[in-house]
Amino acid sequence: MADNPLLEEFILPPFSRIKPEHVVPAIDTLLQENRDQIHDLLETVQKPDWVSFVEPIEKLDDRLNRAWSPVSHMNSVVNSDELREAYNACLPKLSAYATEMGQNADLYSAYKAVLENDSELDGAQRKMLENILRDFHLSGVDLPLARKQRYKEISERLSTLTSKFSENVLDATHAWTRQINDESELAGLPESALDLARQTAAQRDMEGWLLTLEFPSYYPVMTYADNRELRYEMYRAYSTRASDQGPGAGEYDNSVIMDEILALRHEQALLLGFSSYAERSLAKKMAESPQQVLDFLNDLAKRSRPQAEQEYSELEAYARDVHGLDKLEAWDVAYYAEKLRQSRYNISQEELKPYFPQHMVVQGMFDVVSRLFDIRIVQTDGIDTWHPDVLFYEIRDSDRDELVGQFYLDLYARPKKRGGAWMDECAVRFRSQDHVQTPVAYLTCNFSPPVGEKPALLTHDEVETLFHEFGHGLHHMLTRIDYPGVAGINGVAWDAVELPSQFMENWCWEREALEAVSGHYETGEEIPDDLYDRMVAAKNFQSAMQMMRQLEFALFDFRLHLEFDPEKGARVLEFAEAVREQVAVVRPPEWNRFAHGFSHIFAGGYAAGYYSYKWAEVLSADAFSLFEEKGVFDEEAGRAFRKNILEKGGSEDAMDLFVAFRGRKPDVEPLLRHSGIAA
Repeated sequence: MADNPLLEEFILPPFSRIKPEHVVPAIDTLLQENRDQIHDLLETVQKPDWVSFVEPIEKLDDRLNRAWSPVSHMNSVVNSDELREAYNACLPKLSAYATEMGQNADLYSAYKAVLENDSELDGAQRKMLENILRDFHLSGVDLPLARKQRYKEISERLSTLTSKFSENVLDATHAWTRQINDESELAGLPESALDLARQTAAQRDMEGWLLTLEFPSYYPVMTYADNRELRYEMYRAYSTRASDQGPGAGEYDNSVIMDEILALRHEQALLLGFSSYAERSLAKKMAESPQQVLDFLNDLAKRSRPQAEQEYSELEAYARDVHGLDKLEAWDVAYYAEKLRQSRYNISQEELKPYFPQHMVVQGMFDVVSRLFDIRIVQTDGIDTWHPDVLFYEIRDSDRDELVGQFYLDLYARPKKRGGAWMDECAVRFRSQDHVQTPVAYLTCNFSPPVGEKPALLTHDEVETLFHEFGHGLHHMLTRIDYPGVAGINGVAWDAVELPSQFMENWCWEREALEAVSGHYETGEEIPDDLYDRMVAAKNFQSAMQMMRQLEFALFDFRLHLEFDPEKGARVLEFAEAVREQVAVVRPPEWNRFAHGFSHIFAGGYAAGYYSYKWAEVLSADAFSLFEEKGVFDEEAGRAFRKNILEKGGSEDAMDLFVAFRGRKPDVEPLLRHSGIAA
């Protein structure tokens, strides 16, 4: 098709030239070409092996993925009605294609023949083929025709529903704003939050200050605003987004969508012979059974709950005795917790922000990972991006000066951009007989942008977020595996995929690393020793409460998918309440609808897998304990982590790779110690 940039051969997408009208024709063309060429391969290749059969299909899949990647990414970061329409039009097409390939018995037989007969296969190729054959079974290749068709219908419907869920959260978030003309209503807010609210109002040609539900606006109000009524108003709007109780109620309500998603996931799991979607989800994870997951979460809850209850009792007593508050409500918790933290440790996120100007944090993070993993990171100008704020970098191996990866960095919150932080693939490492492809990543955050003449200043929590996402990026970009299906994060057990990201967060607390990532934005002064000591002392403030909060999310997600009963329906609110009875220390009001905005499990790939954050945190804490023993910049330990974890991708079993790095199986004690929770 003439003049369609999505059909050109590119690695770095031509973002400025991609228009919504290009999307559907390009995807239609590529899907048909793939179907035709796979049909020809099945007809003509008599004795399929890696080179004659697998590699050509990998090239077809890779070309499709590289065309779809910028479309999917732009839908998240520069969303528009036209792009959304084109994106949604393609979802059922892509789902149908994936199911069609996954249920193709001839294709399955050919892959099986390669695994059984190609004597030249290396270990990574074998692992990829084993994963492919497993995925054929998970796509219903063994099912009778009628069940195959039903599986396909469910897959297409789920792709539409999960996208709609995400859209409703985005639209509901942007549907609510609060204009304030009297600055006294914003008493307690730090100058940086006032500046952002003033700038947000000015950008929309409004007077005064404008608050939104985007996190850089929401978080400071909940943490610092003395105006309790304003905290209540924002908490209610945020915690009821995309629900029957929230902003735009009815228009953006995810209730019916959630019910249908859960019912369809359960039905699809039953079609494949599993008893629940939770059981089906474990087919690609380290955990061996639903009971093992529940035991893991319940054990952590049992160990953490006494301390969490004590922390909450202390907060209640502080709010009552010092501030005269009769009853601590959900919209009071962050506010009084911050006051208690300041009272106890004389420190706040705001006090640290001047020491974390964005440019120093980013360069300092690059210096840290360069020392750890023997790489160089260089900014490259003149690259076509989707927004003027986006930066572009190359990663080179220090020894060989070899280009090993590239990435886009999009740091700031803005309208039409999905909230949160994430790493996604632009291109995957792929080397074949005649083809060399360097991995490229998108790294996306939603930090407060620069205000006026000041640079963007990050909280320490945001510094951790940046290190976290860059850990995912390193996993994707430092891989040495040449086959896309097991290169980088691909093929990695989902409950191990957070290992590198959570592992990297540890350096945000180490003095030597902090010196690299910090410096006062006006003076360049290092974080003073006294401030650093207070920061470390406050590190585990209310850590058991935080642990219980994450366990609440994980148990809710897992039980929702494990215990689904078609006769009774989804029972989302019922499960939320049951899990709160079990583990919640902070009890939200009856109208709270956190599940309606829980994109991780309804639209983000973590269904029956949110526990993975805690599972991988055990791995990451134990991995970092080696650096605690040997030194935080120990070269041997850094090279071992790069070699055994980052470079190997999904080419070997996740537990085997961890043991190769650590010398033993993981231990939960370092996690409890790092969290300040008594074992």
